[in-house]
Amino acid sequence: MLQKTINYFSALMIFVLLISFTEINAQGDKIPKSLKSKVSQNLGTDTEITFTFSRPGVKGRTIWGELVPFGMEEGNKYSDNKPYPWRMGANENSTIETNKDLLVEGQKLSAGKYGLHAIPGKDEWTIMFSKNNSLWGSYKYNSEEDALTIKVKPQEAPHQEWLTFGFTDLEGTSATAYMHWEKLMIPFKVQIAE
Repeated sequence: MLQKTINYFSALMIFVLLISFTEINAQGDKIPKSLKSKVSQNLGTDTEITFTFSRPGVKGRTIWGELVPFGMEEGNKYSDNKPYPWRMGANENSTIETNKDLLVEGQKLSAGKYGLHAIPGKDEWTIMFSKNNSLWGSYKYNSEEDALTIKVKPQEAPHQEWLTFGFTDLEGTSATAYMHWEKLMIPFKVQIAE
């Protein structure tokens, strides 16, 4: 009788372990809704600029002024009820990395990796390049960690379903970097600092 109880208990434990491992594996294989992406551009002979970001989709929603409000986001439990900027993407905040010093809209940005945050506006955006490049979203954004802040004008653009970053107007040592989502493009000039 004891042997039967031990065998039954062993079989039950094996069954529970198999179910647990299957559940853990299923969670590990879950595909995120906003896939991670990376885009790089070289300037000159050895300057590389890389954006890393997650790509949310429009999915029939109104983005600007609704899903992403103009101005700072209202505070919530994740931000200790303090207003916070937009992360310029989904999931972790988007980042820009450069191996050489740059001029961004004419202002110096030292070589390094920076978290990107923005305060969207109908007519003007503020983009912050934060030395803290490892935040989840912008909930804990701190302006004292900014390496650079710029103001740029948004531009109407053709519909872009998935948020993206890129480069245009390549001129050897300079380019226009941009974020494009829905029907809006946020461009800013980047060039090698000499």
